[in-house]
Amino acid sequence: MPMAGSDISGFHKLDIDERLKRVKEFSGLSDEDVKILKTDPFDIHAANKMVENVIGTIELPLAVATNFLINGKDYLIPMAIEESSVVAAASHAAKLTRPAGGFWVTSDPPLMIGQIQLVNVPSIIGAMEKISASKQELIESTAKHGSVLLSLGGGLKDIETKEIETSEGKMLIVHLIVDVRDAMGANAVNTLSEQLAPRLEELSGGKALLKIVSNLSTRRVVKAKAVWKKEVLEASFDPGSIKSEEIIDSIISAWNFAKADPWRCATHQKGIMNGIDAVVIATGNDWRAVEAGVHGYCRLKNEPSTKFHKDFRGNLVGEIEAPISMGLVGGATRVNPVPGVCLKILGVKSAQELAQIAACVGLANNFAALRALATEGIQKGHMKLHAYNIAVTAGAHGELIDMIASRMIQEGKVSVTRAKELMKELEPRLKRYSHKLFGQH
Repeated sequence: MPMAGSDISGFHKLDIDERLKRVKEFSGLSDEDVKILKTDPFDIHAANKMVENVIGTIELPLAVATNFLINGKDYLIPMAIEESSVVAAASHAAKLTRPAGGFWVTSDPPLMIGQIQLVNVPSIIGAMEKISASKQELIESTAKHGSVLLSLGGGLKDIETKEIETSEGKMLIVHLIVDVRDAMGANAVNTLSEQLAPRLEELSGGKALLKIVSNLSTRRVVKAKAVWKKEVLEASFDPGSIKSEEIIDSIISAWNFAKADPWRCATHQKGIMNGIDAVVIATGNDWRAVEAGVHGYCRLKNEPSTKFHKDFRGNLVGEIEAPISMGLVGGATRVNPVPGVCLKILGVKSAQELAQIAACVGLANNFAALRALATEGIQKGHMKLHAYNIAVTAGAHGELIDMIASRMIQEGKVSVTRAKELMKELEPRLKRYSHKLFGQH
């Protein structure tokens, strides 16, 4: 059981070992789990079992976002991403939601859609009627295979048909609605689609071509909401620098820009996926499938994944609605142990809960991006973290990192050359100060 909340003050200032200690305490990690996070035993031989023609592996920084309170529960959220400021932005956005209760989220059951394409069908209406009349027979026929999915309460739940018009004529498309439980579900759905295709050919008189899962998982939608109180938003800036009404109106105006303009909407969506993808990757899930589904859903609804408005008190309300297909079993977790440790940090009990978390992080990152863009500009946060990275690259350590980064930001000169110059200037001062304060040891 967690020993503390996720609102860990000054987490970013701790060294890596101390951060790992806090995460271990929060999540109940074992020493072996911590060793996996520090060393990552995912080697080239393990990678060779996953994909073809392997020549090496590539790593991403693995961090945790703090401050997330979701449906009344505290989470530390693993995020794998290379872009500066994303984890910090998510953590800060989550912190600002806590006075209003954090994030509240619901999600559909884990239902995936398998599509079977039937062409050269003599009578599409007649085929639809035959398939509808045979629905129970088709569902029961899949139970004969005795899959693990069925034993867990999943499996084929419904069958739908639709006619589509294409440049080569009409096609009959059959949708299999499959409960995939705690799996992402692609393999299970593809297997069922292959199994039922011959019988559907008999019923329709046509030929089955594509038999594959759809990544537009409209039956697996997550909806999350958060409130940012106006006084909390105002207090998050320098005193007197900007009023809450201006902050909130600017964020809503930025969202309206994304809603009306596809060029802006693409970048708006990228900000959302910064958060979602980082969680998906950290937990060993298929980020390409999630990306395809989220953006396909936007096209279907003709609006961004998020929306922002004021409540009756004048607070900012943010919402996200997106299909997110994630799993706790299968995938990379069978070969790479790191995603398994990340799931342990999260403490999730179902694939639905995991998808809910990802949606909340997406909403948090989108809010953070709009807040920065509509007020102080996105580069301020980026450059601050970039300056820290440059200071470390130049060889700085400890308090010297903060001192050099602050000076570079103040001067507007962020470079390794300048960082090294400042090291020569500031390091002797820091040593003299430490000697004076603590004496010679």
